[in-house]
Amino acid sequence: MFKFHQLHTKGGLSLGALASPLTLTPTTTAGMGQFAEQLNSVAHLVARAAAEQGGVISGDNPTHYNATNPFRLWVIQVVIIILFSQILALGLGKIRQPRVIAEVIGGILLGPTVMGRIPNFKNTIFPDESMPLLNLTATIGLILFLFLVGLEIDTRLLKRSIKVSAAVSIGGLVIPLGMGAALGVGVYRNFIDPSVNFGYFLLFTAVAVGITAFPVLCRILTECKLLETQVGVIVLSAGIGNDVVGWVLLALTVALVNASAGLTALWVLLASVGYTLFLLFPVKWGFHWLCKRTGSLEQGSPTPFMMTVTLLLVFVSAFFTDIIGVHSIFGGFLAGLLIPHDNGFAVALVEKIEDLVTILLIPIYFTLSGLRTNLGLLDNGITWGYVIIICLVAFFSKFIPCAAAAYFFGFPWREAGAIGSLMSCKGLVELIVLNIGLQARILDARTFSMFVVHAIVLTFITTPLTLLFYPPKHRFGVIRGGGRSSEPDPESQEKSAPVVESDIKTKFALVLDKVEQLPPAMTLSHLLIPDDEAVISSGSTETPLKGEEASEFGTGSASRAVTIDALRLIELTNRTSAVIKSQEAEALIYNDPVISTYSTFGTLNRLSVSASLSVVGYDQFPESIAQHVTNSGSEMVLIPWARGTTSVLSAEGDEVTHHLHNRNPFDHRSTTTTQDQTGSAVYSEFIRQVFLRSPKDVALFVDRGVSIGTASARGRQHLFLPFFGGPDDRLALTFLVQLASRSSVKATVVRIQRTDTVDKESVTDHKGAIVEPGSTVPHLNALTVAAADTVYGAFNTQTRLASDTADNLIWQKYTNPSSHGVPASIRTALGRITFTSTTSSKPLHTAVELVRADITAASNDAPKSFVVLAGRSRRLAVENLSAELRSLVAEVGSQIGSSVPKTLGDVSAALVAANVDASLLVLQAAAASAH
Repeated sequence: MFKFHQLHTKGGLSLGALASPLTLTPTTTAGMGQFAEQLNSVAHLVARAAAEQGGVISGDNPTHYNATNPFRLWVIQVVIIILFSQILALGLGKIRQPRVIAEVIGGILLGPTVMGRIPNFKNTIFPDESMPLLNLTATIGLILFLFLVGLEIDTRLLKRSIKVSAAVSIGGLVIPLGMGAALGVGVYRNFIDPSVNFGYFLLFTAVAVGITAFPVLCRILTECKLLETQVGVIVLSAGIGNDVVGWVLLALTVALVNASAGLTALWVLLASVGYTLFLLFPVKWGFHWLCKRTGSLEQGSPTPFMMTVTLLLVFVSAFFTDIIGVHSIFGGFLAGLLIPHDNGFAVALVEKIEDLVTILLIPIYFTLSGLRTNLGLLDNGITWGYVIIICLVAFFSKFIPCAAAAYFFGFPWREAGAIGSLMSCKGLVELIVLNIGLQARILDARTFSMFVVHAIVLTFITTPLTLLFYPPKHRFGVIRGGGRSSEPDPESQEKSAPVVESDIKTKFALVLDKVEQLPPAMTLSHLLIPDDEAVISSGSTETPLKGEEASEFGTGSASRAVTIDALRLIELTNRTSAVIKSQEAEALIYNDPVISTYSTFGTLNRLSVSASLSVVGYDQFPESIAQHVTNSGSEMVLIPWARGTTSVLSAEGDEVTHHLHNRNPFDHRSTTTTQDQTGSAVYSEFIRQVFLRSPKDVALFVDRGVSIGTASARGRQHLFLPFFGGPDDRLALTFLVQLASRSSVKATVVRIQRTDTVDKESVTDHKGAIVEPGSTVPHLNALTVAAADTVYGAFNTQTRLASDTADNLIWQKYTNPSSHGVPASIRTALGRITFTSTTSSKPLHTAVELVRADITAASNDAPKSFVVLAGRSRRLAVENLSAELRSLVAEVGSQIGSSVPKTLGDVSAALVAANVDASLLVLQAAAASAH
């Protein structure tokens, strides 16, 4: 017989005893032979499986490193790294610092400098045994990241301003290499072990000082909105040259360090050159042929087969450069140079892999850089003195020659200073160089930490210095060619010259930032298109109107033709694809689906459409719109708001049916299904910023897709304007008259004036006190998170008298056109408009009732779409209607957020609250015309 050894506790048999392996005595094993050995091994397997299945329930500690199952600790490490990086990036992003700064600082905090001083923190979270797996993950991420870096480099940029770029690139490379080598002498004598080859170290420090961080440079240029300026073109072109030469020198350094003899280094160098030529010519041609053959270039997106080929190419290339003695990242970088940039192919390819790389893998690599950085080693004056010297030499050896070269070629000192500041940027590339130096044992922990500090400092100061030298007020627009002009272009000055004020608007700027805006954009644009007999100029041919209509409605000549300048906005993020889009904006505009669709609509409807594309941060959208309006000379900004389709359940008898109902995006009533997901609070703030910053009139079109009647509107529209007075309402009235030039448009205008009798219930504040006219009243309670209101200056006696006079004049002009010399063409449009007046102690209630009555009357006439025009009246409003709005909201039981009146104004907010089935066109006059 054989014995079983069991584990007991004081209380009896423990759970650990049940899971513990069965062991056999030597006598037993000898007696039973092979069977006993098999039984013993099975017992071990069963016990181990039981322990693994039990996990933390069995008392397992997930922070203990287990070589057979390293996944648990790896997840803990990754979660901590990503959390630190993201939290720091949020704060540093506010001051326009690149994400790499956050990732490295996060690593420094997690490393021996800060949290490593906590007892057992490093041994628990980042034990030495777990580092190989973390390093492998980081290396994979680094290879893919360098592939993206190579993909960002578009050699076509080198053809733009080649002479200036070459001078800046040479000046920013030769002098820093020499200064870096001279600096290396002092660093070597004071800090480096003599066993390190002196020549290799000097070559390495020369590369570390001379290289420019091209990926970070792209992001800084984009965020500072310099990418399309002459400064941006020069810096990018020079940065490409610096980057390529820097990588070649770094590869040479690594080859020399890894080689056991000089002859071996020569073979490594020759193999590297041969492989590079092999990739850049036959492999590149074959890759492009495959892209065409599979239809990837035609579609502008890689097929699954091409994605497979691309990833294999990246890793095989990295593998080859690694086995010949050059770091694997060079293979990934070279693979990125092969990717074609035609038809948006590169952008689509990057979009498929960038999030995994930039969010998960790259933070691991740069956090590991921080973990290797121990600022505690910088513990004496000599060390810190050399840190300062490294920073000064690295900055001025780049700044002075690059700025001088640009100044020599005719750039003003501000632009030359910006070029010098940008070329001194380090960032990602510098940290990669330093990590390679540490792995190759060229640097020790102390010198590595010194150079990391210099990389952080120089990256940190790049953006502030650039904005200090070249602030937006000193920029004269973008340069899309290769020419250089330090003065404003006369043609652009003429283009952006103020447009003579007129009742008829002929040049519009249309904002498009998402595909959902196309339906309302087309609906609004259709209202602007004259009848078939009033053909708008489209290209080289045009058919003018006859007589006065041509002169008044601007369709008789190309100079007065209605044109639309569509501005396509794309949000700039930390993604590489967004940066590439910003670089290739001129080419992407021809492939962008939003612009292509709208341009086709314009062509089919004989509407003259021009388009431009801007890639900026979301918070910079309003500023970009204002700049576009100024540059294009537009007279009005058009903002379409996408409608939301909601399925509402209604019970009819015993049946429950679904009805599709297109609802206002501001409507927050609960329904059984989803509504528009535009994000009302966030998008409302964006719209208010446009209202606030726009130098011209603004029209916000909220398309609810409502058609009155059972059939489609078939191009017929009915417009309604509740006229209260003030600059915004006057703009709405003149715009309505322009829209009524179409024979398919009918309109109703009702002037609503408040009576002297004050209704205390409807015109009291939230404490019940009577509100005096012109005073400020808090808006309804916030049901959504909304930012501050854009309320403008209140009336005084003089401005109120002037506004009332202007209201009376324009009302008399349009209600009695014959006595005011109104041209026949406008009188024709006025013949389609019904003008009435009314007084009321509750003007908002009256407006809602009148709109509903007009909708009913229109539905009895013929199927048509119904649009209510209203002034926003947040500036110089004639009547303070906010208290009555709160009263109306309470009466109808609506749940609208505080963002509604802040964005649309009180009149439109009342229509939203009352659920009036009509689209809204909210207008605000420009500040100059308002006063």
